Amino acid sequence: MRVLLVCDSIDPTLGGGTAERTFQLARALQALGHTAMLLTTDVGLTATRRAQLAEFECLLLRSLGRRFYLPLASPARIGDWIARADVVQITGHWSWLSGLAGLLAHRRNKPYFYCPAGSLPVSGRSRLLKKFYNAVIGIRLVRDAERCMVVTDAERLDYLPYGLPAQAPLLIPNGVHLEDQQTEFPPSRWAPGSVESPLIAFLGRLAPIKGPDLLLEAFAQIRADFPTARLVMAGSDFGERASLEATAQQLGIADGVEFTGNLQPDSKYPLLRAADLLVIPSRKEAMSIVALEAGLMGTPVLLTDQCGFDEVERIGGGRVVPVDAAAIAEGMRQMLSQRELLAVQGQLLRQLVLQNYTWHEVAQRCLSAYSRSCITPC
Repeated sequence: MRVLLVCDSIDPTLGGGTAERTFQLARALQALGHTAMLLTTDVGLTATRRAQLAEFECLLLRSLGRRFYLPLASPARIGDWIARADVVQITGHWSWLSGLAGLLAHRRNKPYFYCPAGSLPVSGRSRLLKKFYNAVIGIRLVRDAERCMVVTDAERLDYLPYGLPAQAPLLIPNGVHLEDQQTEFPPSRWAPGSVESPLIAFLGRLAPIKGPDLLLEAFAQIRADFPTARLVMAGSDFGERASLEATAQQLGIADGVEFTGNLQPDSKYPLLRAADLLVIPSRKEAMSIVALEAGLMGTPVLLTDQCGFDEVERIGGGRVVPVDAAAIAEGMRQMLSQRELLAVQGQLLRQLVLQNYTWHEVAQRCLSAYSRSCITPC
């Protein structure tokens, strides 16, 4: 089967979880013997990711700006790529590229599957533009899809304003690659945490929606209990790093906080292995991939109740707390005060990830849905 995967930006440094979900799904589809084609922009594309794309058929388009991703390519050129595919998988909502791909697929009677990955609500910046986008193409993008998808069950309610019943979307979660746990990484610069000096990790964009400011405030609140604790803030700067560094200075915790910038896998996984716990303080999240990666490394997770992954607490793999600095601080304090339980929690989370959240399983679920809707021989 030839699957055309469409997203705004394929590099996780800029595209975040949407980019990584698309790229990892493409990897899994090809590992299962299918052909993954990628239709995206070259915005923010790093040399590392460009090299990784060599194994795929890619149409990398220039884009007019980084908001709403207006592709600088003729509809005919995009349409030709759609015609070559058996099915189209579109991920992400606020994008003219996504909207155009859906429109062209619909006109060519090519089934397309649609996953907003948590981006459907009209919130945050540019609300008037988002309402205009929905009026022009966004609502139609949802309603014309062969099948809509959700990353978590909590995301189902996001479809109601678009006229789609909550039970209609297909649940296709994020995943991890099992081979990542077997990779030999270079020696880590992070020493494992200890009772005296626990190591706390944050991996995500330095942007308000990811809540790094909440984590700094929470970390300041537990320093009296753990005066030599370390906090590693790893992630790309979306305009907040200078402010966060200033906040760390004001709170008197700068000596215990390290800002690393974006980490590649050969640094990311060693950090997760060394950390006592990963904290995900997001104000809004559609099932963080990094929570699954932490589980793969046997590291427990503390996350907010806006991440759509409350299963972490139900199976004993960590804690789920409200989006509040005091609640995050109390969650960290309780987990770090029972350090002997952290390894057990990490292994419980690891079992959950291995049993239910691998890209191999995710790709098979997608292929099953694609096969039922494919209108040309696959």
